[in-house]
Amino acid sequence: VQLQASGGGLVQAGGSLRLSCRASGRTMSGVAMGWFRQAPGKEREFVAAITWTPSTYYSDSAKGRFTISRDNAQNTVYLQMNSLNPEDTAVYYCAADAKPRFGPYYSGMDYWGKGTLVTVSS
Repeated sequence: VQLQASGGGLVQAGGSLRLSCRASGRTMSGVAMGWFRQAPGKEREFVAAITWTPSTYYSDSAKGRFTISRDNAQNTVYLQMNSLNPEDTAVYYCAADAKPRFGPYYSGMDYWGKGTLVTVSS
């Protein structure tokens, strides 16, 4: 299974970015997908997750600013990020479960992509 994330880049504070992640090697039908991030010098943290139904879950820092969505036909998950601030600077990782479960999704997932860098300048 491969998860290929894209859409990262440099943006000014207050700006927006949309991350995409396409899965290949198996269908993600029936399983949750999500986004995590790791800022320099910090541990990786949960950002958002979306189930198959879909239900969505967000970290407190993402709530109200980020929106996770998925296109099941394209085996793709998205993360729309608005009102970005310098604290959002991190490598963003796409992730997916191997099997259906009820969560919690913030604890981690089975498959991981290589990450895409998001840099927010002040």
